[in-house]
Amino acid sequence: MTTVSQRGALTPRELTRVSDRLSYIYLERCTVHRDANAITATDANGVTHIPSATIGTLLLGPGTRVTHQAMSVLGETGAAVIWVGEQGVRYYAGGRALSRSSALAEAQATQWANVRSRLSVARAMYRLRFPDEDPSGATRRELLGREGDRVKKCYRAQAARTGVPWRGRRYVPGDFTAGDAVNQAITAAAQCMYGVAHAVVMSLGCSPALGFVHSGHELSFVLDVADLYKTDIGIPLAFDVAAEGEEDVGSRTRRALRDRIHEESLLDRCVDDIKRLLLGAEQAGETDLDGARDVVMLQSDRGGQVAAGWNYGDSTPPGEEGRYEDMALTW
Repeated sequence: MTTVSQRGALTPRELTRVSDRLSYIYLERCTVHRDANAITATDANGVTHIPSATIGTLLLGPGTRVTHQAMSVLGETGAAVIWVGEQGVRYYAGGRALSRSSALAEAQATQWANVRSRLSVARAMYRLRFPDEDPSGATRRELLGREGDRVKKCYRAQAARTGVPWRGRRYVPGDFTAGDAVNQAITAAAQCMYGVAHAVVMSLGCSPALGFVHSGHELSFVLDVADLYKTDIGIPLAFDVAAEGEEDVGSRTRRALRDRIHEESLLDRCVDDIKRLLLGAEQAGETDLDGARDVVMLQSDRGGQVAAGWNYGDSTPPGEEGRYEDMALTW
């Protein structure tokens, strides 16, 4: 096994794009370790090897133990790691994924910091969810009311389509079995979508806390992004699973959702949606977040930037002996 000290850090070009990865992998009651550039899951049935660079989000359920070496390779390859409850329906903690560029983080902070642009992004999110409506000019209260009505209509429509009885949304935090089968499926689908959204948000270098619809939570933006696909993917799939039977609803929902995410190339779509929301359609296509090298700049006057890695002291002009030895700046 190669140790961290013997292996150099991966460059951006060596990392697998988030849109090309598996959406998530859920593990429980096993030990997660490392073998070269793969992680291993060891349980009573043996050892399973999982290429770490193919993982978007690793969901660690009850009974899992993870080694330092496993976390090291997951961090190097940019996988998000989230500790969750039974069946993946409670979020406990998350490990920060690798990110290189600050372009989207800066765009997100700029849009979020201005009240008008924040509302504009919220309207754009609503338009993505419900393209048959024009939310231009709608207040936040009106957006929330419209969203609530549309979600209720979606529940009723899916119940009519599948024949699954619908008595309203019921979820008791910490008690997955409190609801009926369709409510359990909706909860399982929602939590898995949070994991997928978390992986994309972190991989793009965005802040999970700076939300445009949700607010006050460390995952506000993650909830915003996951909700973009609630009525399109999550709720219909949950009703489909519930219509097939009440046994093992949580695990069947996760497997069905993973297949649907792959079929619809949701990770690609999620990446594109976030870039368009934060950067605008034109700039989103021009911004390269997968550059061949790390780019580090220094803030200068009047919004300008200058190259990092130079000593800007008066006696050492840039371009001469002021160059630092290594741009992977270490103290």
